[in-house]
Amino acid sequence: MQKTIKIKLVPTKEQQTILDKTSKEYINTTNMLVSEMVKAEKVLNISTKEFFAYLPSAVKNQCIRDAKSIYKKHNKGVTKTIAVLKKPVCIWNNQNFSIEENTISFPVWLGKSKKISIKALIPNQYQEMLKGKLGALRITKKSNKYIAQITLEVLEQDTQGTNSMGIDLGIKVPAVCVTSNNKVKFIGSGRENKYIRRYFKTKRKALGKAKKLNAIRKLNNKEQRIMQDKDHKYSRQIVNFALGNNVSVIRLEELANIRNTTRTSRKNNHSLHNWSFYRLAQFISYKAKLVGIRVEYVDPKYTSQICPCCGEKNKAKDRTYSCKCGYTTHRDKVGAINILNSPVIHGNSVSA
Repeated sequence: MQKTIKIKLVPTKEQQTILDKTSKEYINTTNMLVSEMVKAEKVLNISTKEFFAYLPSAVKNQCIRDAKSIYKKHNKGVTKTIAVLKKPVCIWNNQNFSIEENTISFPVWLGKSKKISIKALIPNQYQEMLKGKLGALRITKKSNKYIAQITLEVLEQDTQGTNSMGIDLGIKVPAVCVTSNNKVKFIGSGRENKYIRRYFKTKRKALGKAKKLNAIRKLNNKEQRIMQDKDHKYSRQIVNFALGNNVSVIRLEELANIRNTTRTSRKNNHSLHNWSFYRLAQFISYKAKLVGIRVEYVDPKYTSQICPCCGEKNKAKDRTYSCKCGYTTHRDKVGAINILNSPVIHGNSVSA
């Protein structure tokens, strides 16, 4: 499977100027090639010798590939309008860059094609991964920071676990895990997350009245970074819990209609439509696959209502689920148990 990692670059002032010029030339060249294809009303077979750009030939080839991709997507109806690159970016294929210790080297145009080496802050957990098969290098600039995005080919491991685990995703409790050997874990604090949302909402409202649009955008980005970091930490806790309980299969709700099936109220309606269930599920999925745990999806219908003991449907009151048969527990735990025991939507289920 493929994984993209982000690495912060620390270029010198001279290297910053080179990166800025290279990125600008890259998007201008790609947009020019797309424009030529639009005029010709077809994908053009262009070689690097047929146009000039202040870029190494390998990067010019990448411009051609990007231009063809943009035009084909529009031609097939994938995009309504022709995409125009605006944000600074430049891409090198895996044969044109190298990583040594804490530097990344790649060719740029300095009167001729010449390699430069830029200091990179590579986290320890990425060091071993970067020794494997690498994909493309993509350098972007955001908030005056330079980020290298590198695609990796990660080999999926294989686990011989004997247990399964169901996960119920929600607002008040971000995730509740129940394993087939009756281990339970509640992960995250919905109250803390809602406080963060309210805090940023209040600040946005004040900035909106002051008509500070740039400040609002920066605030939105900061909020998203905080919430994404939380989802990363939740998913890591979930996968670690699965590994600690010898789990080979994780089951999640099919997320297509989760906003229609999730328990809601006037109080948490705003949180429901701002909470990224999909992102958390994706983080769980790819982290699980990296350690050899399979992920399956089940129908979310009635998972919070059916009694795991007798099969009767009951609506929970507040956070407590009670059934006439005498079964009583936390209602999110009921959801996780039912997800664990539900049939898998696409078949190939493993017995829980």
